[in-house]
Parts: sequence; structure tokens; C-alpha cells
Amino acid sequence: MKKVIYCIAVVMFVSIVKAQSGENDDAQNSRMRPVLIVIDIQNQFKDYIPERDRQIGIYMINASIELFRRYGYPVIRVYHSDPQWGPKPGSPEFQFFDGVMVDSSDVMVIKNYPSSFKKTELDKILKGMNRNTVFLCGLSAVGCVISTHFAAKDLDYKSFMIKDAIMSHVTKYTDSIEEMFDAVGYEAMEAMLENAEK
Repeated sequence: MKKVIYCIAVVMFVSIVKAQSGENDDAQNSRMRPVLIVIDIQNQFKDYIPERDRQIGIYMINASIELFRRYGYPVIRVYHSDPQWGPKPGSPEFQFFDGVMVDSSDVMVIKNYPSSFKKTELDKILKGMNRNTVFLCGLSAVGCVISTHFAAKDLDYKSFMIKDAIMSHVTKYTDSIEEMFDAVGYEAMEAMLENAEK
């Protein structure tokens, strides 16, 4: 009888240790490991964005890039190119707006669809970087940004749009997207990054 009680106690102890280990693994896996994705800030689309929105947007995108670099988190550049309509990679229209502080060392993804994930290597790249949380900025709030946001959610990433760092051809549409999807402001994003995992 003592042996049975001892065996039960050992099994219970091992089960408790495994359960606690699993909880720690879950906590580890749920910790934010962020990446900034800058979407389609390309000369081809520049004139579609109201001037004031463009100025504020570039300022906030650059502030976001600087913040991610300061904390040592990666930045990914996403470019759109339709095989039929362009802009053609390497052309002036394909390039990001002047003054956007991306770097040639930032990973580059070229997409042919609104979602940055569709038929690209982005998911594979993020998994290779061990990232589980995406912060989105760029163009267009009502097109490629929102498509990328939904695709990220479908792939089990946490996804946040950055307030004032997304743009569209109509200011009120951008404002509505930011409100509907609780776009995060700079200070909230900074607090999130301070507590995130490298």
C-alpha cells in the first residue's frame, strides 16, 4: 500500500512540474517579439495621399523606425509591384518616398497582392526571426495595410496599426480605420517595446 501511495505521489509531482513547465513555455511564447513592417511608401502612390497626411505619416513612420532601431527590433520594407501595371522594381516609381529612414540592410519583401503575406516569403522571414507581433505602417490604410493586418491575424500574429503612420487617399477613411482597429499611438507603442522580448 505504501508503494502505491508513493507511486501516486511521484506521478502527481511529475505532472505538476510538467504543467508548470508548460505554463512557463506558454508565457514565453506569448511574450511580444515585435517587428516593424513599412508598407508601400512608394513614389508611384505619393500623389494619391493628401499633402498634410503625407507629411504627418512620414514623420510618424520615421519616428517608429527610430524607436524600433533604438530597442534593437527589426524593420522590414514591403514594396508593391503588379506584374502588369508596375511599378517595376528598380524604377524611380518603385522607390520609397525621399526621407523615409529605411536602410538597405532592412529585409525587403516584394508583393503582387494587397496582403504582404500572400505569395511572399514574409511569414517564413518572420518565423526565421522568431517574431510573433507585427506593427504596421504605410499605405494604404484601406488597402494593403488592412489586408496585411487581417492576414497577420489569420496566421496567429499579434498585429497593430500605428496611429498617424498609416495613410490613404481620403483622410476620413484613414481616421475610421485607426478608430475601428484601435491603432496604437507612439507613447503606447514605446511602452510595449520597452517590455518586449528581443
